[in-house]
Amino acid sequence: MAQKHRISRRHTLQGMSALGAGALLGSRAVGEEASAAPSRANPAVWEKVHQTPLIDTHEHLIEEKERLAGTAHPRVRADDWSLLLSHYLNSDLLVAGMSREAQDKFFSPQTDPSAKWRLLEPYWQAVKNTGYGLAVRIAMQQLYEVDDLSAATVRKVQAGYEKVRRPGFYQHVLCDLAKIESCQVNCLSAPFGESDMPTLLMQDISIVGMFAGPSLEGFGKPTGIDVKTLADWHRVIDWWFDKYGKYAVAVKSQNAYSRDIDYEQVPAEKAEPIFKKRLENQPLTGTERKALEDHLFWYAVGKATEQELPVKLHTGYYAGQNGMPLGRLIHNAGSACDLCRRAPKTRFVFMHICYPYYEELISVAKHYTNAYIDMCWSWIINPVAAQDFLKKYLVTAPANKVLTFGGDYIPVEPVLGHAAVTRRGIALALTELAEEGWLSLPDALELADAIMHNNARQIFNLPEKTKALRSAPWA
Repeated sequence: MAQKHRISRRHTLQGMSALGAGALLGSRAVGEEASAAPSRANPAVWEKVHQTPLIDTHEHLIEEKERLAGTAHPRVRADDWSLLLSHYLNSDLLVAGMSREAQDKFFSPQTDPSAKWRLLEPYWQAVKNTGYGLAVRIAMQQLYEVDDLSAATVRKVQAGYEKVRRPGFYQHVLCDLAKIESCQVNCLSAPFGESDMPTLLMQDISIVGMFAGPSLEGFGKPTGIDVKTLADWHRVIDWWFDKYGKYAVAVKSQNAYSRDIDYEQVPAEKAEPIFKKRLENQPLTGTERKALEDHLFWYAVGKATEQELPVKLHTGYYAGQNGMPLGRLIHNAGSACDLCRRAPKTRFVFMHICYPYYEELISVAKHYTNAYIDMCWSWIINPVAAQDFLKKYLVTAPANKVLTFGGDYIPVEPVLGHAAVTRRGIALALTELAEEGWLSLPDALELADAIMHNNARQIFNLPEKTKALRSAPWA
């Protein structure tokens, strides 16, 4: 390994003066450490990664106006500081031993916010260092200026929550603090979300209800189409793409929560009688259900491909607890190969690095032209594994096919913490690759722009989508 391509310990120490030795030596609280350069991060790399804007390629954020409406929104269980723990970290708490009864009380709007610490305290030490816990702790430190949750700080956290949660706080959290250029939202309450902030909260078209079920009420009723045949349901799918394809950045399916992504190309004549049974509410066998889903999946994917929309698919780890069949997940990467081979003109974005089977997914991206990998969510599932994935990916597969950040949250505040975890991991991965001689320092610095935002701009055609969204009917 050429010496000129290595980053020496002396080089790293010489850079301390610019950033502060205390920051680099990790003597601060956890949130501050995530914002300050770790001792192992090269100062030039850290500064580059810290200043480079992120494009956030996956969220489930509800609209700001819905957050400001408080518990009037069904996904806001309590409009207080406990909301930051309600997505993902709630699962870690249950796995750590918190009872359902205690958790319901913790998230209840009827429980005084100051009293909630007593319900959380027995489990906090067990979950505070997981990726989920870390994202929340960093967000609270940066937003509310508290080092950690405790009996002594809970009132300050609640006061900070109330102070931050004001009109304009999405822009403040995402853009001003997290340095996020734009987000891509998979709306959980509608097939497409007509956002009040269309160029900040860009949207995917959700296709899962087009083929899983399918959702006759949720997808069919808004179109006004009287569905009596499979061809009518094709027209329903067409309607959604005709209405929103111009404005969507991608399509998204999380169907992998209920099956493998091994979709076969089933002809319409085979699917037609099964769809008729579905319309008549007759029970379907597992084989029939899969055949109908497979046919409709490929119909929706065909429409996405016609409109040059990438197809985002969940892979790997399941959210929640006590329900994940790991034996199914191990097949995701192999099925991804079949998808890429069957539809070479479709851009497939495989989400969440297929954790814990990420080595296999790297192989898919290396081999198939139309395979892309999104690291969304992975940094808080397992930040060490995500860093390992990025290091291995960058020396294995083309660098223009990886996306490095998606917060994957319903509440906006933890996105700030997740972004900080991501920046730390990217900086450490690039530093280590350079230290170990796999990258030169200039190459490591150059990669930051590609993997943090340029890839997303190109893969999702964001300049054109931004222009279209500025003139959207609901903008």
